[in-house]
Amino acid sequence: MLTWKDIISFSVNGNPTPDQRVEKTEDQWRAQLTPEQYRITRQKGTERAHTGALCSIYDEGQYNCICCSSPLFDSTIKFSSGTGWPSFTQPIKENAIKYERDTSYGMVRVEVMCNTCDAHLGHIFPDGPEPSGLRYCINSESMQLQKEVTNDD
Repeated sequence: MLTWKDIISFSVNGNPTPDQRVEKTEDQWRAQLTPEQYRITRQKGTERAHTGALCSIYDEGQYNCICCSSPLFDSTIKFSSGTGWPSFTQPIKENAIKYERDTSYGMVRVEVMCNTCDAHLGHIFPDGPEPSGLRYCINSESMQLQKEVTNDD
């Protein structure tokens, strides 16, 4: 289980190696994404609080990167933070997320990105629920929910 100490270490000393890398030109990203998805994921934008489609959805499944479809979070670790953005306590696996120090807007935060394609996802904060104490605050536009497939056999 990742802790705030691990997150700070990654942001200072380097991130885990991703399973694969996906790199495209800006024109390719623009052609693939909606204008809002592009603004958020490729230009480090943020959606307004309480406007994201995935904010209040708690269906079972896996949250994947909207840009490269890499798995990011599992629905079992999603929680209601009251912040207006989907919140998670842990990534689906340690090397799914990339962490960078962010000093924009006159504050110090830790930005989270897809470790496969560098898509901006949101930020992480040390005010989440126990046991990790982490809150991944993620833009809905940066993810897609892949609902679990059930077999009725």
